[in-house]
Amino acid sequence: MIAKLASLPLVDPVSLADGPAVVERVTTLRRSADYDLIILGGGCAGLSLAMRLASLGVKCPRTLVIEKLPEYTNDRTWCFWGKGSPQVNHLVSHAWQRVTLRSESRSVEVDCGATPYQMIPGQAFYAHALQAIEASQRIALLKSVSMLSEPRNSGHEWHLETSEGSYSGAAVIDTRPSHSSGLQNVLLWQSFCGSEIECESPVFDPTTVELMDFSKTHKSRIHFTYLLPLSRTRALVETTAFALVPLTAQDLSSDLSSAIASRVQGRRFRSLRSESGILPMGTSLARNSPHPTFIRAGLTAGAARPSTGYAFQRIQRWADSCVQLIADGKPPISHKPDPLVLRGLDHLFVSVLRSRPELGPELFLSLFEKTDTERLIRFLSDQGTIADYAAIASVLPVFPFIREIPKAVLRKAAAQS
Repeated sequence: MIAKLASLPLVDPVSLADGPAVVERVTTLRRSADYDLIILGGGCAGLSLAMRLASLGVKCPRTLVIEKLPEYTNDRTWCFWGKGSPQVNHLVSHAWQRVTLRSESRSVEVDCGATPYQMIPGQAFYAHALQAIEASQRIALLKSVSMLSEPRNSGHEWHLETSEGSYSGAAVIDTRPSHSSGLQNVLLWQSFCGSEIECESPVFDPTTVELMDFSKTHKSRIHFTYLLPLSRTRALVETTAFALVPLTAQDLSSDLSSAIASRVQGRRFRSLRSESGILPMGTSLARNSPHPTFIRAGLTAGAARPSTGYAFQRIQRWADSCVQLIADGKPPISHKPDPLVLRGLDHLFVSVLRSRPELGPELFLSLFEKTDTERLIRFLSDQGTIADYAAIASVLPVFPFIREIPKAVLRKAAAQS
């Protein structure tokens, strides 16, 4: 990869024999930035943008992607409803037409055949993105590289000090999920820890996703099990918590072990891989830089839906928009804010979950039980209409939300101050 980086031209090839004017042009170019664009973070957002930039061919800006991890592993699973992006549709490995939700007292099953719940494994996405980047002569990816300080602007370009040396770029897109500036007012944290397991004999129903199983409750947080059946003997089992503070995989390990034990029912099994993560819930996002050539993107900058954590499709739409702007000679952008009504609904919903976590199971079951499935999925997939918003609000209990409005308004004001 270092060899590929070295092969990227920092200036257009020009013959110095063409005269003093050309010599002056080359000198000027050499004083300019090493790259047109530097992408910090080679995760979902960074790679989604890079693979689309690669499709521009010779029109692709000179791009450097800096990733701190040494290698990509199968450490993620991305799921979404309905049709995906044309760029990645072929990477879908599983699709389900039914999902269930369960509490201690009842269960709800939903037919989502018109808009199936679909899964893309991390390893498939990474392989596809890396292949596109490798085929481009205009993009370089550096792995095992750490930032030694935050990017510094000198007026016309950004300077980056890394563990592998110094780089400069005309523009920077920061997709690093660990960048927590402006996240002091997060309402809740969604933490999850999962394991893909294979049993010695059939036990799972491969036709139905266990979207949220609230059978095991916690007093201080919302807790549920999430299960993706990959076959009759294989499944991804995750435990998820909505809590006031982020929880580590170790914090959730006991709950995960219990969830697995209750589902394998004494059968022998082996763990194939694990995954974990933490997502902010609420509307307090990392504030974008006022400089037009430095933008933030990814999970802490608007990619994750505040009330659900769904991010994959939002990232794909953002990457499509960015590349179209770049192809038209315009600067890239960050994620577009959700409509005002949707932001208000999400903020109020998460505020209620924060104040009354014991209501969580009933709220989610009611949403899926009492709302038209296609309408609900449009809402969850950021394709909802005003009519959809109204239908969603109509199935939720009135008084907890009315009582929460003053608190939600105050929290919103504090987050924006």
